[in-house]
Amino acid sequence: MVRTYIHDNNNSEDFRSSHDSGVEVTLAQLQKLGVLYYHLTNPKDVETLAQERGYKNQDVVNISLETFQNDESALLNKLNVFYEEHLHDDEEIRYIEEGEGYFDIRDAMANEWIRCYVEHGDLLIVPAGVYHRFTLSHTNFIIARRLFKDEPKWEAHNKSEQVDDSITHRQYLKSIQKI
Repeated sequence: MVRTYIHDNNNSEDFRSSHDSGVEVTLAQLQKLGVLYYHLTNPKDVETLAQERGYKNQDVVNISLETFQNDESALLNKLNVFYEEHLHDDEEIRYIEEGEGYFDIRDAMANEWIRCYVEHGDLLIVPAGVYHRFTLSHTNFIIARRLFKDEPKWEAHNKSEQVDDSITHRQYLKSIQKI
């Protein structure tokens, strides 16, 4: 079951550490940011959710030290890319099949990072336009199913003034102010 809390912002410590500030965040608080969470242990439930939400495509990613031929620097280089604050023009949907990691969601209202520790059975839906980032835990292993409404794509827009002013980000901010 997902654990959600305020990130401690201690940038001197490895980003794969828990960074738990001790301030818990409820799933209701996460939902106010448009982030949806499900705990699904039956793969059929994932397929049902995909059908209900109109996800037509999916793939599976395996991120581990083995994936990078046991080259830790290559793995860390990839994790640095994932950990860069960014947003997407589409929802980001991830179902954790094995392993564990952290999704950090930028709370645009409080300007804080909310850290979501995810493991087997956790499914997160991060809305288009929300700044976020991802990393593995120190286990350096995750297998995640990625779900897409259309053709699989993963185009990240790293945080910048131009991206802050993008239609996608402005629409997201407008949507959470209504809640």
